[in-house]
Amino acid sequence: QVQLVESGGGMVQAGDSLRLSCAASGRTFSMYTMAWFRQAPGKEREFVAAIGWSTYYVNSVEGRFTLSRDNAKNTVYLQMNSLKPEDTAVYYCAERTFATTRIMDGGAYDYWGQGTQVTVSS
Repeated sequence: QVQLVESGGGMVQAGDSLRLSCAASGRTFSMYTMAWFRQAPGKEREFVAAIGWSTYYVNSVEGRFTLSRDNAKNTVYLQMNSLKPEDTAVYYCAERTFATTRIMDGGAYDYWGQGTQVTVSS
């Protein structure tokens, strides 16, 4: 059974940085696309970033967030710099079979973590 465990969320001020981690277990980590999604109160879930053959970002975080993976540790990291109040959300890690299509589609992901709260105050 695949398990994804997120960590690293917290409460920061605008302009600060946070690094989220997602530790995966249960299958060969390097063979899968990993992604982060987020959901703010009253809003739909939104794609943030994914890493597979390439790295993908939603426009609103491009240049501020960096997604990386350490296959030896079965972990992906989302480095978030220059945080803004609009980045406030619960951030979820997700995993799916390696793919180059529907990268931003949450419905295409097979496994999800429990989420970690990120709150950015102005």
